[in-house]
Amino acid sequence: MKYSFGIRLRYNYRLYPTSGQRQALARAFGCARVVFNDGLRAREEAHAAGLPYITDAELSARLTAAKAAGLAVTACGAQVRPEASPVAQRSEAGTHPKSCQDAA
Repeated sequence: MKYSFGIRLRYNYRLYPTSGQRQALARAFGCARVVFNDGLRAREEAHAAGLPYITDAELSARLTAAKAAGLAVTACGAQVRPEASPVAQRSEAGTHPKSCQDAA
């Protein structure tokens, strides 16, 4: 007897960010890369010094401590919590064109 456990579906999505959104995404991914590389470097240095493995929780605690110490600006120059007005955030959110909004 043959058993089937369901159908596997796959979806592909394509995003079309605005110019401002592309810049924000590039900044966010750049900052994430800097933080990841800093964590990797810390683990490599600990390993080379014969110290115990630095866990994800320890790296998270170090990042939180760095933010609390006032290091809110990362090496890529973006603030960890940028102060933006709600209007600016909505304008970059990528809404439907006005013709689509009128139809709804």
